[in-house]
Amino acid sequence: MFRGVTSTTIDAKGRTSLPSKFREVLTEKFGDERFFLTNSNPVRLENGVSCFGLAIYPYREFLALESKLESGAGLGLSSAELAAVIRRIIAPATECAPDKLGRILIPPQLRRNAGLEREIVFAGMMKKAEIWSLEEWGKVEQQDIQVFPSNSQALADLGL
Repeated sequence: MFRGVTSTTIDAKGRTSLPSKFREVLTEKFGDERFFLTNSNPVRLENGVSCFGLAIYPYREFLALESKLESGAGLGLSSAELAAVIRRIIAPATECAPDKLGRILIPPQLRRNAGLEREIVFAGMMKKAEIWSLEEWGKVEQQDIQVFPSNSQALADLGL
């Protein structure tokens, strides 16, 4: 599973280093260094503004997601919502693999969508990873603190 938060940089051409622990997860857990890079789910803040990042899906996980969306059955999404998910997540997806030095190239459109300019953060999210600008990551962290469940039986059941 993808775990941990790593701060790094992205250069003007869109190159950055995929954290070595994430590369290990791709090959050891998911059996393939290839992955799909796309927009992440927007995070809506309390003020109504949304934060935008990117998502890294292991190759087979992304193909499974596409299959679920293709059928559309049992997802609980309206046709308009399903189309929005496909346009936002599937349409811009790019197949990637790190080079021999562990670098990846983030396409210009995805960089613009997520506001990636220099300082970025990789965040492990179990079966996927996310990439955020440092500024957007700070906002997402603050939102997570606000919506984090307190005194929840579900958390107690998880041992948290």
